[in-house]
Amino acid sequence: MALHGSVILPTVNRLLDLLAGRDPAVPLDRAALELATIEFPELEIDVFLALLDSYAYELQGRLNGSENGADYVREANRYLFDELGFSGNAPDYYNPRNSCLNEVLTARVGIPITLSLVYIEIGRRLGKPVRGIGLPGHFIVSYDDGLYCTYIDPFHRGRQLEQEQCFEVAREASGLVLEPDPELLRPVENRQILLRMINNLHRAYLSRGYIGKAIEVIDLLIRVNPGSASEYRHRGALHVQNGNMTAARADLARYLQLAPEAADHDEVKEQLTKVQRWLASLN
Repeated sequence: MALHGSVILPTVNRLLDLLAGRDPAVPLDRAALELATIEFPELEIDVFLALLDSYAYELQGRLNGSENGADYVREANRYLFDELGFSGNAPDYYNPRNSCLNEVLTARVGIPITLSLVYIEIGRRLGKPVRGIGLPGHFIVSYDDGLYCTYIDPFHRGRQLEQEQCFEVAREASGLVLEPDPELLRPVENRQILLRMINNLHRAYLSRGYIGKAIEVIDLLIRVNPGSASEYRHRGALHVQNGNMTAARADLARYLQLAPEAADHDEVKEQLTKVQRWLASLN
């Protein structure tokens, strides 16, 4: 179910555990599906976990017992991209549903990070060393079993990349001048993947003008880190934009309390004063 007010509903408990670092072993697929309940309040999470199970089961049968890494990547790519048709949703890249794992599994299109998540979670079910790689502006996965190593781009239908190609992809996607730095290819933890997904979903909502949904995403971040001053400022500004001045007053005041030395202190204080005057005019 969706997040409302200050209530933490049971559906998102595992997601909060992972984001807060209380349980780093929380499966990424379940946490991602809990995130998707912001967009799909009635989402039946177990249905999509079972779908991932079925994909892994089918892929395992195609391997015929092979433990060879190259065989695994070849068969995974053939099954997921050639047969099931998973691919990047370039024409509608900023649709919030591209950040929702259930919708990606249903439509078989998505953005780099959610398509990578599908690849990661199928690999996890089969005990394969598939990890997420958070490049600037793009997201891919690696397969590295110590004998065979490759990089895979699920957004581009499983295209395999050498290290230098990964850096080139990052340059093209981010527009940055990037030197070949092995640190860019370091696998990221599940918590980092979820935070990146949350930020993607937040930007997608803002790009569509879905202010209420964008606020729900910030609600989640504040519950994880209630001392994050910047989130209160951001949410307060969105409340102003959404016409909820009472909530805006509380958030802007909280920001000033948490960040009394902030560079924008005077600007936010002036904004808070305007909100207070507006509320006073209603009495």
